[in-house]
Parts: sequence; C-alpha cells; structure tokens
Amino acid sequence: MSWGTELWDQFDNLEKHTQWGIDILEKYIKFVKERTEIELSYAKQLRNLSKKYQPKKNSKEEEEYRYTACKAFLSTLNEMNDYAGQHEVISENMTSQITVELARYVQELKQERKSHFHDGRKAQQHIETCWKQLESSKRRFERDCKEADRAQQYFEKMDADINVTKADVEKARQQAQMRHQMAEDSKADYSSILQKFNHEQHEYYHTHIPNIFQKIQEMEERRIVRIGESVKTYAELDRQVIPIIGKCLDGIVKAAESIDPKTDSQLAIEAYKSGFEPPGDIEFEDYTQPMKRTVSDNSLSNSRGEGKSELKFGGKSKGKLWPFIKKNKLMSLLTSPHQPPPPPPASASPSAVPNGPQSPKQQKEPLSHRFNEFMTSKPKIHCFRSLKRGGATPEDFSNLPPEQRRKKLQQKVDELNKEIQKEMDQRDAITKMKDVYLKNPQMGDPASLDHKLAEVSQNIEKLRLEAQKFEAWLAEVEGRLPARSEQARRQSGMYDVQNPPAVNNCAQDRESPDGSYTEEQSQESEVKVLATDFDDEFDDEESLPAIGTCKALYTFEGQNEGTISVVEGETLYVIEEDKGDGWTRIRRSEDEEGYVPTSYVEVYLDKNAKDS
Repeated sequence: MSWGTELWDQFDNLEKHTQWGIDILEKYIKFVKERTEIELSYAKQLRNLSKKYQPKKNSKEEEEYRYTACKAFLSTLNEMNDYAGQHEVISENMTSQITVELARYVQELKQERKSHFHDGRKAQQHIETCWKQLESSKRRFERDCKEADRAQQYFEKMDADINVTKADVEKARQQAQMRHQMAEDSKADYSSILQKFNHEQHEYYHTHIPNIFQKIQEMEERRIVRIGESVKTYAELDRQVIPIIGKCLDGIVKAAESIDPKTDSQLAIEAYKSGFEPPGDIEFEDYTQPMKRTVSDNSLSNSRGEGKSELKFGGKSKGKLWPFIKKNKLMSLLTSPHQPPPPPPASASPSAVPNGPQSPKQQKEPLSHRFNEFMTSKPKIHCFRSLKRGGATPEDFSNLPPEQRRKKLQQKVDELNKEIQKEMDQRDAITKMKDVYLKNPQMGDPASLDHKLAEVSQNIEKLRLEAQKFEAWLAEVEGRLPARSEQARRQSGMYDVQNPPAVNNCAQDRESPDGSYTEEQSQESEVKVLATDFDDEFDDEESLPAIGTCKALYTFEGQNEGTISVVEGETLYVIEEDKGDGWTRIRRSEDEEGYVPTSYVEVYLDKNAKDS
C-alpha cells in the first residue's frame, strides 16, 4: 500500500490532505495549551481559596485552631494547597512535553512538506516541458510533410506542362527534393523527442512521483504517530500526579479521622473554666412577717461551709446573687452615686426642682472613703473590673478568673523564658566573637563589643526581673488553687490585691455612664466574684446606727442606683454624713435607705452618736 502507486494522479488532493493533517496537529496543540491555562487558573484559585481561609497570625482565629476540628480544617487547607501544586505540575509538564515539542515539530513538518511538494511540482514541470517539446516536434514534422507533398505535386504539374521551360521544371524538382529532405529531418527529430518523452514520462510516473509520494506518506504517518504519542503523554502526565493527589486526599481523610469531640470539649473547658463553683440554693423569703427580711444562709461562699448570709442591700434587688445581677446594691452601700450632686433649685417649689441629677459622663475619681477603707482593711478583692469589661488589661491579668489567669501567667512566663534564652545565646555569641578578636586583633577591636555585651546583659537582667515578677504572681495563683487533679472541686475564692493603684482603676470600670454599676449580660461574659470575707463586712453594714436626723429642703427624685427619693419637708435618719463628695446617706425605714444631695437636706447630727 503505497501512495506512489495508488495515488499517482492525486497530487493536488494529497497536498490538501497533508495540510489538513498539519491543521489537526495545530488544533491539538491549541487544545493542550488551553488545558494548561485552565490548570494554572484552577491551581491559582485553589491557592487563593486556601489562603483566604488560613487563620490570620496573632489573631483570635489562630487560637481557635487548637481544636481538633479546626486543625482538621487547617490540614484540609494545606492539603488543598498541595493539591493545587499538582495541577501546576500538570500544566508545566504539558507545556514542556507536549505544547513546546509539538510546536517545534509542526515547524519541521511544514518545512518537510514544503520540500516534498516542491520536488513534485518540479517533476511535473519537467514532464510538462518534455510534452511541449514533443508537441512542437510533432507539429513541425506534420508541417514539413505537408510542405513536401505540395512541392511534389507542384513538380509533377510543372513536369507535365509542355509549355513550361526545362529550367522551371528543374527548379520545381529541386524544391520538391528539399521539402522531402526537411520532412525526413523533422520525422527523425520527432522520433527522437518522442522516445525521450516516453522515457521521461516513465520515470515520472514510475520513479519520481512514487518516491515523492512515498516520502509524503511517511511524513504523514510520522505526524499521526506523533499525535498518538502526544495523546498518550497527555494521559500519562495526569496519571503521574494521581498518587500525590491521592496522598493529599488521604491526608484530608486522616485529618478528618483525627477529629476528637472529647478533646475539643476538654480544650473548651481549659479555655473558659473560671475555677469558681456555682452558687447554692436561695432560701425562701417570707414577706408576710413584719420584720427585717431574712437573707439566705447559702451565700456565694457556702463552699467554705461557714453558712454566711447572702449579700442583700437596698430595695430594688429582688433576691439575686451579686455576681449575676444586672444592677445590684453593692455599690449603693460602698459608694455614693459617684457623680456631682445637683445644685439646689432656685426656689423651693416642686415645679422648680429638676427630676434628679442628670447622668453626666463618668468622672475618673476614686471610690468613696468607705469603699477605700473596706478595700484597705480587707485586701481580698483584687478588682471589680472582672465584673465588667473595659479599660486596659492589667499586667497581672487580674481581670480574669483564677484558672484563666493562671494560664495567661504561665504563657507569659514561658515567653519571657524564651526571650531570656535568646538573649543569652546572643551574649554567648558576642563573647565568642570577643575571644576571637582577642586572639586575632586584625579581625576586629574587642572593645567595640563591650557596649553591645553590656546592653545584652542589661536586657537579660530586665527580663529576669520581669519573669520573677510573673512567676511570683503565678505562684500566688497556684497557691490559692487546689491541685490540678482536683479541678472539679475547685473552691471559691477572691482575687488578692497585687497593686494598690489598681483599686481606683477597677472602681472606674465598675460603673455605667449614669454612675450606677451595670453588667452587660448580652455582650459581656459574667464573671463570678465570690465574697468570702466580703460577707463579714456587710453583715455589719446592714445595721448602721443613725447619727442624726435631717429635713428635706427640696423634693429629690432618686433615679440612679444608690439614691433615694425624698419629698420636701420630710424628716429622715442620717446614717452617714457627707464625706466631701456632696452626698449624704439617709434612711427612711429599716430596709429603705440611700444617698441624697447634701444641699437638698438640713442635717441635725447627734453629738453623742457621732462621738461614739
């Protein structure tokens, strides 16, 4: 089966067919090129997707990835990143092994095809030239034969005519002979050219064209084989990355199997456990008896087994425990309303009296004297900031519950130890360099390193002092907490006072803008501060004796927490005089008391009670 013998007369069709083959090859190259672009785009999108969901450094998200489910998700993101890398490998390999190679091969194929068909056209032109020579010789031979025949007829006519001279007859005879000779020469020439043409034609159809067509056939078959090899390479390049992609998928499956709900639950306990115990039951309070309200024996410190009474003050709190109430009366007993009292009205008429003091911006001033005395005499509460978020975080993390504070302090100690080790390594390196300079002065001046060495030593000393400070706080917290194996039975306790200035700061944070203590339950986590020695102090506060009486000069509507409403002309008991903040603490009945502006009342102190 040869194109030279079977398709000897299909030169033009073969030319079209081979051009179509090259077009097919170029189309396949374009297909592979677009596939590589898709692979690159897909890999880029996968990488961007993985990067988008990666946790941001030094953020809350990074802390969340301690959980096994989040770790599995992070492993999935990393595996998808490797998965994208395999698609990039596919694109690179297809570009180098298929697209580039085929593009170069197409150029070579075009050159080879052009050469073969050039030889074919040259052979065609040669046979056409021989054919034209044969036709020209044939026409000349035919013309000479006709001319010789006419000359012979003219001679015979002249020879038969008796009126023609002998000279004319001889001339006609010579002319006829000359024409016959020319015809013979044309015949010989025609015969020679005909033989030559037949030989050339035989060579053309049986040698030249078959050879040319055979080369074209081989070229076309090589093209077809090359396409087949490229298609196979196309599949093999995909197959090569399947094991690695399989490993990526296996990694995702392994990460999914590593998810442990129990571990995540334990991590949640470690992250949010405060170390407190829940409060006990609240006893029934009987309001039918005309007596002072009883308080529950189960206070927040009932874990100590002392049966202390529950904190209960004022008239607005209805049986709520202090750490959980939104507005409690603790501050009404400890502090005055903590804002400037309103000025007295211009006239004594009720219409001229404003509806109580407005709520100005909270002023950052210290707590009342009673609160300061209480905090000084009973240094058990570290800070009320744990009840309400706001302001800067204390250095000793005293705003956190005991367990969380211990973890933060331990983390800080570990960080400081790492920094100390880093500085010590740097000091050792500088010391070695100095020794080298001492042994080889040409390498450098040893004295130039003294300043750096002193600076590093100073940094180490600072870091050690800092670490000792945090270690002391950590030891204090761990000393107050039970053993790690008894975390479930962690008993209640209060934060110790570390820095006295922190008392003022926490006093500023414990109040809402209107001067009253609030706790945002919808947005802020409620921190349980348990009062052990707190109860003892306030058992006495319930029964403060009256030190005098007062008469209301104006009507005052106590709208803020810790204040009490009075009517003009009303007489009440004074249980705490003005401490210089413009407020006087009064009592109407046994369980209704609060603060009123000093300028709104006329005070009559009992000298004997005041002296006692």
